[in-house]
Amino acid sequence: MLLSITWNVSPDIFTLKPYSANWHYLFFIVLGIQLGKGIYQYVKSSKFDTNSILMIAGVAILGMVLWEKYPSHFMTPKLKIRWYGLAFAIGFMLGYKIMERMFKSEKIPQEWLDKLFIYVFVATIVGARLGHVFFYDWDYYSAHPSEILKTWHGGLASHGGTIGIIIAIYFYSKRVTKKSMLWTLDRLAVPVALVAMMIRLGNLMNSEIYGVATDMPWGMIFARNGETVAKHPTQLYEALSYLVTFVVLSYFYWKTNKKDKEGFLLGIFFIGVFLSRFLIEFIKEDQEAFEATMTLNMGQLLSIPFVLAGIYLIYRATKK
Repeated sequence: MLLSITWNVSPDIFTLKPYSANWHYLFFIVLGIQLGKGIYQYVKSSKFDTNSILMIAGVAILGMVLWEKYPSHFMTPKLKIRWYGLAFAIGFMLGYKIMERMFKSEKIPQEWLDKLFIYVFVATIVGARLGHVFFYDWDYYSAHPSEILKTWHGGLASHGGTIGIIIAIYFYSKRVTKKSMLWTLDRLAVPVALVAMMIRLGNLMNSEIYGVATDMPWGMIFARNGETVAKHPTQLYEALSYLVTFVVLSYFYWKTNKKDKEGFLLGIFFIGVFLSRFLIEFIKEDQEAFEATMTLNMGQLLSIPFVLAGIYLIYRATKK
């Protein structure tokens, strides 16, 4: 091995110490004010306040942190702001701005976008969490159901998040746009690919879901996990794949008429994201012990239906 990178970055950006209760109060005061402002605006005009939505999303995602109670009179918690939460928040905010530009170019009402953001935000968190629970660790969570709500302990699955978004868009299309699900999913696929890239960078900062040992010069030694040999930085492989998918989708949306062929952009997204995931899994360490005896691991098995759906959607769109 000519070179390897020792990766020893803390997953925490900074920590608010147990005695700094004023910061904790400020954190929730900001969230409360923005939430109240958003609700008031909606009640008053039946429209969401965009700035409030972005602030709520940012603060809420940053709230996906590690809470530790310390023995004291007031039981003040220690709050750690994590890189993963920041990456998630930035991804969602960038995604919102991209969708805003897309909707404006097509003269789509702003109200549709604001409601879409709420649907997708909730569906992503709930779907990703339940995906992890059911696909990867049902034996544990079936015995400890109260742990399902503790997202700050980790455990989100991208396949579950995708399924959650699809279900949410079904209801969104019925109640808001009155258009085909594919109309919305085609457009949503563009920014979601970028959000997926940001999430993988968050995984890198957490030193998690990396690959097997390698002697390639870009191998990383994940020292925080006690690793002593270089491993494939599969988080970066996936992040780059998703970035390429985002660029391809952006090209088809802005430079061609493919957005008018229902299902084409979604098909590109499914293939770009889940085929790359399927292939990269071959050099990734198992996430759960039960995968050790599997020819294809859980991530690969869950990716196959999406890849097949992507091929069908592209075929269907090009035949029309």
